[in-house]
Parts: sequence; structure tokens; C-alpha cells
Amino acid sequence: MDKTEFSTAKAEAYADTSPVGDVSAELLSGDDDKSQEEYRLLGQPPLQSHLSFVRDHVVGGEDVVAAREADAWRIANDYYGELEDSEEGEADRIEIRDLPSKIKRLCKVAKQDPRYEFTFDTFPTEFAMVELDRLIIFQTHVTKPFSERLQAQIGPNPNLETLFKFCLPSEGPAAPVDVKRVGSRRFVFSSTSTDFRRHAPVLLDPDQVINHKTFGPVSGFVGLGVGYGSNYFTGIRYGDRILLHNGYHRAHALRASGVTHAPMIIQTVTRKDELEVAAKQDVVDDWRFYFTAARPPLFRDFFNPRICRTYEVHKTMKMIEVTFEIRDFYVRA
Repeated sequence: MDKTEFSTAKAEAYADTSPVGDVSAELLSGDDDKSQEEYRLLGQPPLQSHLSFVRDHVVGGEDVVAAREADAWRIANDYYGELEDSEEGEADRIEIRDLPSKIKRLCKVAKQDPRYEFTFDTFPTEFAMVELDRLIIFQTHVTKPFSERLQAQIGPNPNLETLFKFCLPSEGPAAPVDVKRVGSRRFVFSSTSTDFRRHAPVLLDPDQVINHKTFGPVSGFVGLGVGYGSNYFTGIRYGDRILLHNGYHRAHALRASGVTHAPMIIQTVTRKDELEVAAKQDVVDDWRFYFTAARPPLFRDFFNPRICRTYEVHKTMKMIEVTFEIRDFYVRA
């Protein structure tokens, strides 16, 4: 695996922008409806991306008048222009608190988890209580039913330990996965969770694979993993700002329940080269906007009716196709 593949694998290992928290399969699978409500921020460029979303994903979107949506987007975009003056530098004033002593012991447990060791072994990392409202966001949508289910799971007035385990669970999600073999060397995996993703290829020793029967001794295996991210509530700090990288639905559920600060794992980067390793490509591509703009989109915008709108969207399923090639040939020894 080359450097680019490794960097991508590390970023994808915890770049969860899905509705997954420490939730059961029942919460993840939801009901049998073909559509669901989604909160979506308007006014963020490009306009064409919003129009395509309405046309392709909103129920009845093919019949929506584009001019009406363009007008709504323009009004929100103008409002963001006002916020650049009235809330200039707001992202730089995010409040970061030390973890209360009551839950610091839980950090030691989290650091011993293999998921933590794999994901956070490159840059300075800390655990802290972070203000939700001033987190910078790059994901501009949240699925309403998932947020509501997570609100029901966390309950009112969660204590510190419950809050820590909700944000930094010791176990990953148990979402159901459907697997189909569609050819001699083709497999399709599918899940209702958008956190569903590929893992980095790995070379395995024969004794790492059990209950495998074949016609003779095996020298090694190549594993092509499919599954989920690390499931942590994480942020990336650059300068005085923190970008919410993973856990948007948990953050929405907490804020809707009245929680203002939450335990977070924060990675600190100091330049774009480091950001390319730690962050999703969407962040890297527009990093100057998120970390230098006067007033980038903040998490509290999801609760501002002037820029957040609810849409009825078609449900989707994440599918991953795995194919492979095997070649035999001889070379001079």
C-alpha cells in the first residue's frame, strides 16, 4: 500500500459523517419507509450542488421549480454575508474545557482501544469538553429521524459518564450488513448506514484465519475489509478553530437535548500537509475557507431557521463492491 492509500485509510478510519453513535442495529435500520426528513443548510456554495440535491434526492424534486430553490439559497447566502460582519471571528472563540476529573479515568480506557491506537498515532491528540455551537462544520445536512433516535437513547440530563460513552463509545455500531456474491471474484456489501466504508487491505498469516478449509497448505491471505469507522466524536484543531470531523448526528442530538459541551478527541494540525493525512478530502480541498474565513458555517447554524431547512428525501443504501484479480507468471530466479 503506497503513502496515498495509507493516508486515505487513516482519514477514513474515523471520518464518520453518518448517523452512527453507540447505537444498536435497531436504531440504525429504522423503519420501512422509503423517505425521511433531513435538516439541510442553505446558502453554502456552490448553488449547483444544492439544485442537484433537490432534483436527485428530494421527494418530488424533479417537479420543484428551480428558480424557487435558487431564491431560497440566495437569501441564505446573503444572510451568511451578514454573519461575516456581525459574527466575524466567532469560530476563533470556541470554548474548550478540561475534562472533569470524574471521567478522566475513562480516557485511559479509550487510549488502550486498538481503534484509538490505529487512528491517533500521528499528530498531537487530546480529550476535552468542547463547545458545540462554535464548531466549524463541513457537512451541511443531518438526518432528522436518526438525531431523534439518538436523543431518545441519551435521554434528558445525561451524567458525565453517560455523555462520555455516548461520544466515545467502547464498541462500534452493530448495523446489519447484507453480503452477496455476484461473480466468481465479485462481492457486494450493503448497509443502511452511511458510515459503511472500505478498510485498508491487509496481509494475514495462515494462523490468523480460522475454520478455513482448502485443498492444501496456505502461505498467506490478503484481507479486503469492509465495515465501519472508529465511531468516535472527533475534531481537528488548526490555529484557534476546531472543525467537527466525525459525529454530526450525535452532536445534533446533544444540542437538541440542551447539552452545550461534549467530550471530544481533538487532533491538532499545523499545516495543509498534515491536514491531508488527518481530514476528509472535502475539508482538504477547501481548507482555507474553513480555517481562515471570517465566518465559516458553524454547528449552531443547524438550529437557525433562516439558513436551515427541512426536506423530505429518499432513503438510500450504501453499497460497496469488492473485486480482485489473481495472476500467475514465472520470472527468472
